[in-house]
Amino acid sequence: MQERIEEALPGAMARVEGAEAHFSAVVVAKAFEGKTRIEQHQMIYALFRKEMAGGEVHALQLRTVTPAEWEKEI
Repeated sequence: MQERIEEALPGAMARVEGAEAHFSAVVVAKAFEGKTRIEQHQMIYALFRKEMAGGEVHALQLRTVTPAEWEKEI
């Protein structure tokens, strides 16, 4: 999952945890700039639409931030 996110969003940093179809991810990406939180999450969910429909991914909890937001937190 991490690789797919990072490949789809150039320059993104993703940290994914979980097992048994339940996952959580923190994604930092410049591509999120100017987008609402809902739009950001939709970008990630779109990458796993097939797996979510097929049950391989049952739950995906997301935390999405821009690089500027991330810098403020660390």
